[in-house]
Amino acid sequence: MQKDIRLHGQLANGIEYFVLVVGTEAYQRYFFNIVQEADELRIFSPGNEFVLGQKGIRFEGNGGHFCEYMFGVEQPTSDLTKTEIINRLVMNGACLEEEGGGLHFSEQTSGHESYDTIFFEGNAVCNYFFCVHSPRLSRKLGEQQQELVRLLGKTLKRTPAVGEERDDLLVDELFPLLQDEGAQLFIIKLINTRHKAYRDLFRSLYFRSKKIADDDFARLMSLASGHQIDRYQQERMRIDVMYRHPLNRRIVDEYRSILIGCTARGEISTLENARLNRLKALSVRNKIPGALFFTLDELLKKGRNLKEAREEADYIAQTRQILEGFFLHQQEIDSSIDRDDMLTLIKAKKWAIAARDHHFDQLMLDFSRTCDEIIRDGADPALLEGFSYVITYLDRLDSTLSLIGQLAFMENVRITEEMLQGLLEHRAAFENLESGCFEELFVKELFENPYLGRFGRMKMTALMEGLPLVQEDQQTLEALHSRLIAVDQEERLYLMVLELVRHRVRNFYSSYGTKAEQDVLRREVLEELKARKKLAVDLPDHVFQETVTTIQKEAVYLQSLLPTIIAEKNALLREDFLANAGLDRFYVEELEREYYEQNGLDLEEMYQIRQGL
Repeated sequence: MQKDIRLHGQLANGIEYFVLVVGTEAYQRYFFNIVQEADELRIFSPGNEFVLGQKGIRFEGNGGHFCEYMFGVEQPTSDLTKTEIINRLVMNGACLEEEGGGLHFSEQTSGHESYDTIFFEGNAVCNYFFCVHSPRLSRKLGEQQQELVRLLGKTLKRTPAVGEERDDLLVDELFPLLQDEGAQLFIIKLINTRHKAYRDLFRSLYFRSKKIADDDFARLMSLASGHQIDRYQQERMRIDVMYRHPLNRRIVDEYRSILIGCTARGEISTLENARLNRLKALSVRNKIPGALFFTLDELLKKGRNLKEAREEADYIAQTRQILEGFFLHQQEIDSSIDRDDMLTLIKAKKWAIAARDHHFDQLMLDFSRTCDEIIRDGADPALLEGFSYVITYLDRLDSTLSLIGQLAFMENVRITEEMLQGLLEHRAAFENLESGCFEELFVKELFENPYLGRFGRMKMTALMEGLPLVQEDQQTLEALHSRLIAVDQEERLYLMVLELVRHRVRNFYSSYGTKAEQDVLRREVLEELKARKKLAVDLPDHVFQETVTTIQKEAVYLQSLLPTIIAEKNALLREDFLANAGLDRFYVEELEREYYEQNGLDLEEMYQIRQGL
């Protein structure tokens, strides 16, 4: 029957110790004595000895020491790349061979470690030392060490009992592995009580709300000062505690897992880079300190010459990052699309449309195909539901851009209440993402567009003023529709009158500058409109005057300015005319096209002037 005996005490320098002796004859063996004159505790068995002094520990014989890895500490590559390895194990007298990287065990196993070194190189709070007495072990120390690694090494490096400080569980796991009922297992646990007090206080404060208030931070600083804990150890413990928060750990572990895979292959692919960036974005959302990711980057990226994926446009990279986040649900990481994510995707698609970049649509198609495949293979169907939410908003973007484009730039578009109702619903959906989002996405750039004509501007102004009023029940949809119809009818009338006036001026009138000449022209145009049954009442005077003014400006441009612009390739003169004349850019470009065709000129020359070349 396995038995154990435990010895507990505390040294004057804040080091607490627990000595566990395990074996069937643990009660029948004398295993320690106190050296009064040196103020030391001596633990021993045949061939093994530990001496706990006030400043450090001396040891000889077999065994070594182990502890739980703190987050972010340097680790051997073999440990770092295996997620199941969570503990540090150092065997006395062991060293790495220069060739092959294997372990070499020497006969020289004795040594001395100060407590400062133990809690600096190992765990800041808790560290273990151990040795084994067994007749079945080899006589030579080097061979004993090799045998102990074979028997205990795998468990010691993987058991969570070390980090949980479950000495009972640790004993139950280790002793049977010795396969010797007559063996004795010696375990010495050292705890830095000062560090433990700081760690425990920080953990209680941080786990409460994932943040430290100013008053609480002052308490921590006071405790650290009173216990003389250096800044490095404070930082180590804080980072380790923050990592161990359950919500933080899942995200950070996934980040580490991806980096480990990249390190093994020597490169970071586009998809992996997207997932890494998504996890960093989620860390901000979940108040996870950036120091955790910086630490992993230092360990797994710095100095490893990882080949980075080819650069791609920011909006494509952002899209890929968000989409790859869907697959993080498989690691039980909440990477759902929030409002900021959706706005990012919407703006990314707008950029893609403006740049005529088909990569965005291809990315969405590839992602949809991947979703189908992994759902077919057993993934949660809710994955597709989240993707459908994205598609719905992107469809709203397409629909809104199409409707507004028709209203703003296309002539003779039939404006219906159904069209306005659709825009109203789209506006409500976009405003739900962020107040002012609709105007930011669809209106601001529109009014800056040089091709937005006078009537298009009037329609968009009416629309942007009317939609909020309708949503707030301060105006009916019918009233907004009537206002837009009125603008549309005036536009149609203006275009008809302009066509008729231009035709008559070009073919019948050499002069139309006087009021009398204009009155005659107006009567003739009105008669023709009534004859075509296009006008039942009188022709509004302002519409007629606008057409005459347009014809006059057209004449000045074609007869005086355009020949000079062509001869001098003067793009500035052209832009000056467009800025001051008040003519629609589409209209001027049509005049230019007609002029070039009539004069047998190469229109490519005009394209270059327009480009400012």
